[in-house]
Amino acid sequence: MATPGTALAQDAAATLGNPGPSEIADSSRAEPGEAGDDIVVTGIRASLREAVDIKRDAQGVVDAISAEDIGKFPDTNLAESLQRITGVSIDRSNGEGQFVTVRGFGPEYNLVTLNGRQMPTSTLGDGASAPASRSFDFANLASEGIAAVEVYKTGRAAVPSGGIGSTINIRTPRPLDKPGMRGSLAVKGVLDSSRNEGNPITPEVSGIISTTFADDRIGVLLSGAYQRRKASANSASVGFRDGFLGSDEGWGSLPLPGTPGAANITNRPGPNDVYEIPQSAAYDLIDIDRERINGQLVLQAKPTDALTATVDFTYSSNEVEVRDSSVGIWFNFADTSSAWTDGPNAGPLFYSERFGPGKDLSYSGALSANKSENKSLGGNLTWEAPGGVTVSLDAHHSTAESKPTNKYGSSTSIGNAIFGLQSQTIDFEHDMPVLSYTMYPGVDPLDRSLITPTGNSFRNAYFKDEINQVQLKGRYDHEGSFLDSIDAGFSFVDNKVRSAYGFIQNDTWGGIGPASDIPDDLFEQVSIPDKFDGLSGANASGIIPALYMFNFERMADLLENNYGICSDPQTGTAQPGTCLSDYTVDRRLSEKTISPFIQFNTKFDLFARPAHLIAGIRWDHTNIDSSALVPVPVGTRWVSANEFSVIYSGESTFTRLKGSYQNWLPAVDFDIEPIENVKLRASYSHTIARADYGSLQGGRTIDSNPRIGGGTGSQGNAGLLPYKSKNLDFSAEWYYNRESYVSVGYFNKDVSNFISTTQVDTPAFGLRNPAAGPRYQAAANALGTTDAVRIRDYILRNFPDSSTVTGSTDVGGVTYLTGDIFATAEDPLFNFQIAQPFNSDQTANIHGWEFAIQHRLWETGLGVILNYTIVDGDAKFDNTLDPNVGQFALTGLSDSANAVLYYDKGGIQARVAYNWRDEFYNGGSFDPTYVEAYGQVDASASWEFVPGLTAFVEAINLTGESRRGHRRSDNFVTFAQPGYARYSGGIRFTF
Repeated sequence: MATPGTALAQDAAATLGNPGPSEIADSSRAEPGEAGDDIVVTGIRASLREAVDIKRDAQGVVDAISAEDIGKFPDTNLAESLQRITGVSIDRSNGEGQFVTVRGFGPEYNLVTLNGRQMPTSTLGDGASAPASRSFDFANLASEGIAAVEVYKTGRAAVPSGGIGSTINIRTPRPLDKPGMRGSLAVKGVLDSSRNEGNPITPEVSGIISTTFADDRIGVLLSGAYQRRKASANSASVGFRDGFLGSDEGWGSLPLPGTPGAANITNRPGPNDVYEIPQSAAYDLIDIDRERINGQLVLQAKPTDALTATVDFTYSSNEVEVRDSSVGIWFNFADTSSAWTDGPNAGPLFYSERFGPGKDLSYSGALSANKSENKSLGGNLTWEAPGGVTVSLDAHHSTAESKPTNKYGSSTSIGNAIFGLQSQTIDFEHDMPVLSYTMYPGVDPLDRSLITPTGNSFRNAYFKDEINQVQLKGRYDHEGSFLDSIDAGFSFVDNKVRSAYGFIQNDTWGGIGPASDIPDDLFEQVSIPDKFDGLSGANASGIIPALYMFNFERMADLLENNYGICSDPQTGTAQPGTCLSDYTVDRRLSEKTISPFIQFNTKFDLFARPAHLIAGIRWDHTNIDSSALVPVPVGTRWVSANEFSVIYSGESTFTRLKGSYQNWLPAVDFDIEPIENVKLRASYSHTIARADYGSLQGGRTIDSNPRIGGGTGSQGNAGLLPYKSKNLDFSAEWYYNRESYVSVGYFNKDVSNFISTTQVDTPAFGLRNPAAGPRYQAAANALGTTDAVRIRDYILRNFPDSSTVTGSTDVGGVTYLTGDIFATAEDPLFNFQIAQPFNSDQTANIHGWEFAIQHRLWETGLGVILNYTIVDGDAKFDNTLDPNVGQFALTGLSDSANAVLYYDKGGIQARVAYNWRDEFYNGGSFDPTYVEAYGQVDASASWEFVPGLTAFVEAINLTGESRRGHRRSDNFVTFAQPGYARYSGGIRFTF
């Protein structure tokens, strides 16, 4: 990230072609009833004044948040600040704001720039697949070095393309903006009450210094921030099978009436009712250690009054380590019992299954340790030429890179189990799923000597985004009676993305070795109910009481020494001396875009009142060159009752796809001040948002763990067109004093070129199903059962030429062999559902209203901010439709609201803020997931007890609100997470 050298605090036209805020010390716009003397305002009021000025003077609909003082942004996280803006809501990860949704459009539909520059972004996502997202991760940025954040909700020719929800511009300070020496140093401690192990206080230090010399012709600014946070984010979760109609039959579905097992179903869904089946469930105790470092150096020189040169370097690093200890259950769908709510969208009240010998209770551990690092070097030269012409040349080279920081990978899992599980149940009648089990007689699930090492996987993801951009912009100030100015410019963006992924895996779910190979002192018993305080169901009868944690590194090294799980895995290969997999997926994408634009800015009187009309057009042309390294599968194996694994040859081949598109993007803005301090606006524009990198990738890949009913895979499409939106905006705003206004706005967006996914049922790479051929049928006939454990035992004993015994398990005095059963030419072909993206004919209309009030209560020091956004449209998911047919829906569509009460007087500042977001659809074209409504209270207070020295305290999620998600049915919970408050306090010195 980097900062161009123009003085944006005085004229934002240098970045996004938009008039900027007035100075905070301002005599040019006195409040009604105020004299025109200089009025110097600081603190919260200063921040609100600048934000009001940005909104009032903007072309189109713009909202903003600005720093209260140098080095003091209103919130500790940029995303948390942005959610205060009307129409903006956020997604949280690990208790912090991470991604931004604007007017119902999720993070992939919004473009983020830094001082007008398109920034690369990188994140590893879930770490279990090749990264693909364009979404900007605000968790990478500390807020202390930020001057303001502007949200441009309407399109404009002078604004870079790429966001149909909004363009979010992050502004940073520069030394020549305000001559002299200024600075700030803050030290604080953070206490996160979510910690599973105590409440340690972690440090945060930030500082910024700016100075000018040589008669204010040369300036230097240096800023930096260091933040450490330790937290926990425990989660109760349920995995799921595909949805079914009540009339469907097949593996995983409920037994049809009159068939075996139907009597165990209470209130079975009717033939046309929709229902979904749980596949797995777990309690996860998750501990997080995050370290963030940000820094920026800006050098400016102004050799003449007309020429300003800037060189800047910006750095950010966000290193996160997450340790996950879990207890989990899986279903085989053989001997089930269940109860259901009424249709047409039936939800489970409970779901249970009984097992024969050999079923396991899982104790697993996971570790992800990844680092995202951003670097940017940029330069800017601005010349105020004679004749009212200003020319700016700006260029930057920026990279964003994410990768693991240890020898194990970006996302890992080591499984352990106690065998002898007799039955398991999920109770869905609480906020959190209540998991319970029974074991066969004589098996103690809390006897650590029975814990057997089973399967494991080590996933290695990598992502790098490199952007080289050159922008040439010019402005001609005509200052005529009608034509005010002309903006024109050209941008070239070369965006290069590499996304890679590989994994090694051992599908030894029946046991890789005896329990005696693992020392008992490796395991630590931890209780579960107290880790979910505040959630209904945490203390329910029968809930799993405890799990076993273990040191991941010690366990991984022990298994490597004993069994070679990394040096000689069943699937994949690793770099020598590590568990870092060689990449089997390696995607390279080059995206080159040229964008010339021209914009005419006029001002005139209409009905004797001042008005403005801004009209422009931007032309985008993008070429895409996408290649992908595709691994070559050569076979499959059946590794446990419901686990299959793909065998790879160890060789890969590159495939390549190309595409291109172009768009004309017109934009027109009109505003008029019909009476003093009242503005009416109307805007029309076309905007685009580009497809995610995963959809553009070349090549076909299949997921490495198919199920007995089939597998899944994906294939890219480099010819995808971007989403395109035709936007219409109206707003009315009344600015009745410098820090107070009332506004109401209406927006309407017609979006086309949506990317849908078609699923093609097809064999892939000639792979065959070892659990459906003549060996399986022979075992079923001989045993008179379809119990997977017994059938596998029979095949392993009677067909040694096509199987390998790796171990055994003893349950109830009976020994069952475990191992791998390999597919043969007599087995039927495995069916794979290959998902491929395409631009559908589907269109969507999104519309809504925005209401905002910002009011200062005279000279009391008190003030309030209230806003509410209503978002509606036709791109919604219908939970009652056939789950075998995919649906189109827009993620993130939801209403949102904010309420803020602040006090700023006599050196004391205080703020209490409540943010609320309604339930929203979170994805899934066949089977949806939803995140439920969430509200959070944050508070902060500070006291400047001597000039320049301020003590402050802050609280995030003061009331400890929890989060929850569900499937089609509200009671089919997918995750439930308890909420906890985070506190901080410290000292800030400003000069």
